[in-house]
Amino acid sequence: MAVSGFEGFEKRLELHFFGDDSLSNINNNMGLRLLDFESIEQVLRAVQCTVVSAVGNHFFDAYVLSESSMFVYPTKIIIKTCGTTQLLKSVRPLTQFANKLNLKLCGCRYTRGSFIFPKSQPFPHTNFKEEVIYIEENLPKNLVYRKASVMPSKNPCYSWHVFAAGDQNHRKKSNSDVTFEICMTELDRHLARKFYKKAGDCKTGDSAGKEMTVLTGIDDINPRAFICDFAFDPCGYSTNGIDGDRYSTIHVTPEDGYSYASFECVGSVYDDDVDIVETLKKAVQVFKPATVSVSTTSNSREVWTTVARAMEPLGLKCRTFAMDEFPAAGTVVFQTFTAARRK
Repeated sequence: MAVSGFEGFEKRLELHFFGDDSLSNINNNMGLRLLDFESIEQVLRAVQCTVVSAVGNHFFDAYVLSESSMFVYPTKIIIKTCGTTQLLKSVRPLTQFANKLNLKLCGCRYTRGSFIFPKSQPFPHTNFKEEVIYIEENLPKNLVYRKASVMPSKNPCYSWHVFAAGDQNHRKKSNSDVTFEICMTELDRHLARKFYKKAGDCKTGDSAGKEMTVLTGIDDINPRAFICDFAFDPCGYSTNGIDGDRYSTIHVTPEDGYSYASFECVGSVYDDDVDIVETLKKAVQVFKPATVSVSTTSNSREVWTTVARAMEPLGLKCRTFAMDEFPAAGTVVFQTFTAARRK
């Protein structure tokens, strides 16, 4: 294990807003998508990252960032950042900008794994207790239902950290959404090398990214999705997939000693289990990791069963299972898997 290196494990923040329906109609139901680029840049400056590529459709806007991704819906925003970014510093400016659009914060969820290099993290990400204190100080008082928890695993290096808060109306999650967050470490070295730019390669990040997407089979994970991808110099890769009102995202830190990849996607509890299993299998097969952790957030206690069905045929055995309930989030299930050949 390297003494220090690039932190692959992301911090993820999801904020939900509500507004007066008549005002929303005036804004053509665009909501947060009306935030101008200057405001978005201001938020990301606080986080310490920038936009490198962007695309949108009828439902939402997707941004590839210098450190991961951001998705902006009319009443929801998701920001996911890696490295030593200060993600939680986005809460206050985002809330203020949303207020100017007559949108009020009604739900918040913050999740992350265990950092590979925790001592490299700046305030307020020095530890989970500090993060929770910081979030709570920056949330409006109407988010009265709050809960923070560290979901354990047999290996303390793979714990899952969750903070969720909601107001009276957002306290119970009632929709059918499912979010899968997959973190993979110890990637197959041969496959990880595909996320390096070749020496002397003068391709742009966009062009090299498209090449990596095809070369690695990422374009086959969801053939329906429109892909916005980017390759970093000298190595690393990010992509956002857009499929109707659903997003998916992949981020890769391929360096030996602390290789890491993540895959996140959203679905519905009503989706065909076979489709979910195939999607998760394809995503993990791109990297053939030795260790995988999966967080499933939904309003169902059963969706998590599809995760094991996706992992086991790949030779990954479930080592840890934890389940907890959170306000404004629903049921979070955290599972860890390791390759059977490596105990």
